Amino acid sequence: MKILLTGVTGYIAQRLLPVLLDRGHEVVCCVRDLRRFDPGKFTTPLQGQDPPTPHQRLTVVEVDFLKPETLDRLPQDVDLAYYLIHSMSTRSGDFGAMEEISAENFRRSMEATKVRQVVYLSGISNAEVLSKHLASRRRVETLLTSPHYALTTLRAGIIVGSGSASFEIIRDLVEKLPVMVAPRWLLTRCQPIAIRNVIEFLVGVIAYPPSYNRSFDIGGQEILTYKEMLLQFAGVRGLQRRIWIVPVMTPRISSYWLYFVTSTSYALATNLVNSMKVEVIAQPNTLAQDLGIQLIDYRTAIRLAFDKIEQNEVISSWKDAQTSEIFREGFARYAEVPVNGCFRDSRKIALQNPEQALDKIWRIGGKTGWYYGTFWWELRGIVDQVFGGVGMRRGRKSDTLLQSGDTLDFWRVMIADRNQKRLLLLAEMKLPGEAWLEFRIDEQGVLTQTATFRPKGLNGRLYWYAVSPLHHFIFEGMLRRIAGNV
Repeated sequence: MKILLTGVTGYIAQRLLPVLLDRGHEVVCCVRDLRRFDPGKFTTPLQGQDPPTPHQRLTVVEVDFLKPETLDRLPQDVDLAYYLIHSMSTRSGDFGAMEEISAENFRRSMEATKVRQVVYLSGISNAEVLSKHLASRRRVETLLTSPHYALTTLRAGIIVGSGSASFEIIRDLVEKLPVMVAPRWLLTRCQPIAIRNVIEFLVGVIAYPPSYNRSFDIGGQEILTYKEMLLQFAGVRGLQRRIWIVPVMTPRISSYWLYFVTSTSYALATNLVNSMKVEVIAQPNTLAQDLGIQLIDYRTAIRLAFDKIEQNEVISSWKDAQTSEIFREGFARYAEVPVNGCFRDSRKIALQNPEQALDKIWRIGGKTGWYYGTFWWELRGIVDQVFGGVGMRRGRKSDTLLQSGDTLDFWRVMIADRNQKRLLLLAEMKLPGEAWLEFRIDEQGVLTQTATFRPKGLNGRLYWYAVSPLHHFIFEGMLRRIAGNV
């Protein structure tokens, strides 16, 4: 079957894609920028089978469903399409309008193809009063409805898996706070579901007529409050935690509470807080039994997630698709380091062991740190967070692997090419300008480390002159540590 997959840089789609390939489907991936998706991750041959291998059945098209002029690139002969586009991590005031435009453009484009079924992953929305996020999901479901194809809607609540937003937020809270003074919405009930089960549902409804033009709530075995989820998470990790609920936390204070303690952005924190005040409990149905899906309990879902983390097998993270304001003009623009009107700090060192140095570069940030002056990096992250930036909280998805589009502390990976021995990072911190950090090893085994800053106005220039002395101290030390000369 030929399948169109949207939201490919997102958390769900990257988990779904290898499963579809393993089942022999031909998959067309839609991305807004080709540089943000590396099909090379999905080239493992099928065991016991002759070619075609998965990568031969994987094609990528550059499509932006907010830009109708790009939609003529879509294939016309698809059998099924997944709509996995969400915009909750954008600024809180505009994601609803963006989702409506995207859904309408998607429906119109699909009506011009041979597609027979569209599968949409939505959110459980059974409460009388919905948050903006859940109301938007419900509105998208209406907009996707068409007489030209069968729409299957799966509505999930909290998704538990390595790299999921809810999992990482709960992990941050539990691991960082032995005592929590928490807002009242922690007593809200929900029905979490393991990411493994979500993928099983998404695959199970393929060409399944009883699911046509119907909506199904999907949830795990248990109905829990957010407080119970935190305490059970702590129990699995062998941690003792105390949680005190106070009624005085306003939504704004609650958003700041999540923002400063966890790795989420303030926009996403605001949307999450608004949604967490609404109960997300699945209405009973027999879809799991009909598809032969064994639902996983919450504690088991946590253990499975940590198994992936410990094995360094986290395929995707919610941070991969986190919308950054700097990308409004396109990802590709920032993959080219500017030359004119910029300040530079460039340093070189001859390497005795280029491969060892390259391994160090590929492990930089996250748990490894920045090899030299890590305190100053962390302090810069705190300052950034105070001013509404991402800070150092995001870490990295894998301890050893990097690819274009990944988050790395307060950087975004623009280019990660081990063959060319080049890593290019773009700063996503709050700055009076734009900043890049590049590592490159040439054929002679010389490592060049270059920090580039393009200032905006006088403030940008003053900022560069203010931090230049610190750059000399940190960058020189970091270069020598990577080279192994210290």
